[in-house]
Amino acid sequence: MLYRGSCHCGDVKFDAQGDLQGVMACNCSICRRKGALLWFVPRAHVTFSTPDDNLATYTFNQHTIRHRFCKRCGIHTFAEATHPNGTEMVCINVRCLEDVDPDVLPVTHYDGRSR
Repeated sequence: MLYRGSCHCGDVKFDAQGDLQGVMACNCSICRRKGALLWFVPRAHVTFSTPDDNLATYTFNQHTIRHRFCKRCGIHTFAEATHPNGTEMVCINVRCLEDVDPDVLPVTHYDGRSR
């Protein structure tokens, strides 16, 4: 299924193709603060219609995950990383998807704080 997503102001827009399964809530220091629900999708299944100039990037700790957010409204829309198997992945904030009610999705809780 095709899902469309964006930040609050619309400067960051994307389409993601896949089954909306495996949604995760993480309690690590950054995920807890931004309140995102995470959906991992191979980078090849995501299309961005946003100039890279509209995005800011934040990294911390080992700098392996690039947390991306809108420069204008500050909404965290996704993150980018490489899976240990070498696949480029996009971690989409489900709360930024159009016509998706995150309250009805099964959510797995991940203990990122203890990692």
